[in-house]
Amino acid sequence: MKFNIVVKRVLFLAAIIGLWQLVFSINVFADVVFPSPGKVWTALYEGFTQGDFVKALGASFKHLFAGLFMAILLGTIVGVVLGKSKQADETAGMYLIALQSIPSIVWVPLAIMLFGFTEFAVVFVVVLGGTFVMALNVRSAIHNVPPHFVRAARTMGTSGFGLFYRVEVPASIPYFMSGVRLAWAFSWRALMAGELLSNGPGLGYSLRYAQDYARMDQVIAIIIIIGLIGAIVDQLVFSKLEKNVMKRWGLVK
Repeated sequence: MKFNIVVKRVLFLAAIIGLWQLVFSINVFADVVFPSPGKVWTALYEGFTQGDFVKALGASFKHLFAGLFMAILLGTIVGVVLGKSKQADETAGMYLIALQSIPSIVWVPLAIMLFGFTEFAVVFVVVLGGTFVMALNVRSAIHNVPPHFVRAARTMGTSGFGLFYRVEVPASIPYFMSGVRLAWAFSWRALMAGELLSNGPGLGYSLRYAQDYARMDQVIAIIIIIGLIGAIVDQLVFSKLEKNVMKRWGLVK
């Protein structure tokens, strides 16, 4: 079954590359705007062998890990407060949804005004990109704890912090993992938005640098790297973690 899926994906990718080569061959766009697959592959190869892409990746992951950790921490705290306090949820809850709807790139001018063209400005954008979606998921997790769990625990004399720690936290774990997965995805997008307007280093900065010098082969190569990393990390790390948690909690077969 898995082998068939792999074959389908490889064939689909081959078809996309073939269509790409066809469009290039019939000169629909100028070569400087639409490079061939071979030229993009050469840009990928040279970028990694010369170390430029490796350095950019290292800087981007440094920004990402710092911002994602803070986003998960802050989002969890905010989500717990909103989930446990009805008054806080009724007052701040709607604004949390409004903040979540703001595209990450909108925060970039504010980050630059506050912190200048520094790496901390990029981390700030990453934090904002992941915090709100994490908070929404944690709040939903607490709101969706089965009421009979709470009633059963109270019947056995559990209340207050003990009820929260022993009943609500374990019941919220599946939603928490979904929040972490979404926080990663939103933070990764926010990272690229922040680095695009930064002074580097990072993949986003390298993308803008290549665009400024009309190196479309490098632009497309970096776009491919960004997409592949997003897909690989999601499928090999966060998706598996989420599925394992769901299975353990009996939510999926």
